[in-house]
Amino acid sequence: MISKTQLFIELWEEARTRFSNQLSNLKEDDLNKKLLPAPNSIGFLIRHIGDVELLFAKNVFGAQDIKVIAKTVIAQKDTGEWTNLEELLEYVQHSFLMIKTIIEKQEDKDWETTITTKEFGTKTKAEAFGRIVSHTTYHSGQMAIIKKYGS
Repeated sequence: MISKTQLFIELWEEARTRFSNQLSNLKEDDLNKKLLPAPNSIGFLIRHIGDVELLFAKNVFGAQDIKVIAKTVIAQKDTGEWTNLEELLEYVQHSFLMIKTIIEKQEDKDWETTITTKEFGTKTKAEAFGRIVSHTTYHSGQMAIIKKYGS
């Protein structure tokens, strides 16, 4: 029988393909694209997804060894600095590996443990996991629309 943790990893990897599949089709020129009046560029959204994945790995799943300066969360707006495609791709590959590694360490009973954050209050780890999955897919949809219609 497959464990809860393995099921969550499979869910995470499949849901994240909405994001990761887009990355191979991006060009550096796409990173500055926005869909006005929305303020966020594709480059900002890529960095933001990585920032939030690392924050989840650290603050929700307990990966205390992760060092993260969540610049997009701190700035709360697109500062126009997310223009290096190679750096962004490396960053989100790192964030993916960090969150996957810490999720793999969860025992089945851990998914029922409650955690409290200022962003979304008290949730079980399973409920919180739903937040990171929906966060990544939400912004992935924004990226697809911006790439298609933005300038």
